[in-house]
Amino acid sequence: MASEETTGPEQAEKALAELEERIELLQRERDEVIDDLKRVAADFDNYRKRVLRDQEALVVRAHERLVKELLPVVDDLERALVAAEEHEEAKLEEGVRLVHRELRDTLSKEGLVEIETDGEFDPHVHEALLTQPSESDDGAILQVIQKGYRLGDRVLRPARVVVSQGPPE
Repeated sequence: MASEETTGPEQAEKALAELEERIELLQRERDEVIDDLKRVAADFDNYRKRVLRDQEALVVRAHERLVKELLPVVDDLERALVAAEEHEEAKLEEGVRLVHRELRDTLSKEGLVEIETDGEFDPHVHEALLTQPSESDDGAILQVIQKGYRLGDRVLRPARVVVSQGPPE
């Protein structure tokens, strides 16, 4: 009987040790699955944010493309206004002015802003087509050949200008 009693507690300890190992193994597997689920959730959240950013960028680019395509219309209307003033056709001039004003207001509502051309040449927003000797300071804008525009913080088209070379020495 004594041998049966020693095997009984030994078997119980062995069975308990096996159960503890099995519990540890299951806990590790559970922790790995939880970590995997957390990674998948984080990846999905990053994906969702990236898609939202991409959609916002797409909308901005669509506005930018539309506004850029309308700029030649604004230029043509401005040329027509100059021609109408020279030929004193008041009705034509008034109509073109109304269209021009309405188009500019619409573009302004979309965020279009004319680039300033008073003062010094800025290569970030101006494009120098010519330089011309002048008594003005070196780099001063003498003449605007074509207006430039921004849409939000982006330059759609730089202002094309004639820049002073400064007084000859």
